[in-house]
Amino acid sequence: MTYSHFIDYLQLEKNYSAHTVTAYKNDLESFSEFILQEYEEEDISRISYQEIRNWIVRLVDSGISNRSINRKISSLKSYYRFLLKTKQIEFSPLAKHKALKTGGKVQVPFSEKEVGSVLDFVDGDDFSSIRDKLIIELLYSTGIRRAELIELQINDVDIKNQMLKVLGKWNKERYLPLLPSVLETIEIYLDKRPATAEHTGTSYFFITDSGKKLYESFVYRLINNYFSKVSGKLKRSPHILRHSFATHLLNKGANLNAVKELLGHSSLASTQVYTHNSISELSKVHQLAHPRNKKD
Repeated sequence: MTYSHFIDYLQLEKNYSAHTVTAYKNDLESFSEFILQEYEEEDISRISYQEIRNWIVRLVDSGISNRSINRKISSLKSYYRFLLKTKQIEFSPLAKHKALKTGGKVQVPFSEKEVGSVLDFVDGDDFSSIRDKLIIELLYSTGIRRAELIELQINDVDIKNQMLKVLGKWNKERYLPLLPSVLETIEIYLDKRPATAEHTGTSYFFITDSGKKLYESFVYRLINNYFSKVSGKLKRSPHILRHSFATHLLNKGANLNAVKELLGHSSLASTQVYTHNSISELSKVHQLAHPRNKKD
């Protein structure tokens, strides 16, 4: 039994992004390869929890984090739920599985000073510099995800109304306001863009120097390289800029529900993970400002 129908289900019925579907497919292929090598079984719908447990042990021994292992098992769970739904199996081998324990993962945001220093550092007037600066500005000023930034179309940028249309997870659209300073960079970028593209007909907003669509490692390297010049933090990624966006807004008193909408979260619980640093900041303000804490 193949899982091609399951992949079609994720794409057509669940409307998962191409990135998410690829992750599911890779996890299933990895597990299928293990089952074939260890048990000479080609149909992963016929295995038991014991085989899955042995795969988990193999993953743990290879040094993969518990968080990553849980994600892989989540892919398998979804697959077996699909098989149950389509009546191809009667019982899921993962029905009683419990996720591996993971430690609290604290995301350390960039400081406002670090972000400002990077934007000052990217001061060239050539196409590459303007593009790099705009990517950093958009990630930080709107909080969009890396995948959302890559998929932006030219028509998604509404300069007149100062808005950005973003296609998020599960093909859910949201509109984000653009700061005047970002709009200025956008206009410069658009003025530079046509002359640098090999294929000027492409509808993607951001392109490489050769006129092609951006890709995930390109954006990651860009953020990591620039922020490595001003920040000593171990993790310097596009997601940390998104985290910084949310944290800085909350530090300035932004409403949690408003931040939730800007981030494109489906539930408030997802947004609350960004309140850790904000609470710390509020605690400092409270300690300094409250009259009962003032010393003579």
